[in-house]
Amino acid sequence: MTKTAQQASFEDNLGALEDIVKRLENGDVPLEEAIAEFQKGMKLSKALQQTLKEAEETLVKVMADDGSEQAFDGQ
Repeated sequence: MTKTAQQASFEDNLGALEDIVKRLENGDVPLEEAIAEFQKGMKLSKALQQTLKEAEETLVKVMADDGSEQAFDGQ
């Protein structure tokens, strides 16, 4: 069973997107397949952006002494 973009790791999604870009850049993909690959690439891109957003949200939080999370103000 294949993983969806949301289930796959960031690295797996990034590798899949890079493969799609390489194939499309070569220009030897039939139009219908190119459109399907482009759509798949857009889904992967969205999943990658979501993963990065979640990672950023996690990194801007710090743990308080009581174990609760607090927003990091950077000062």
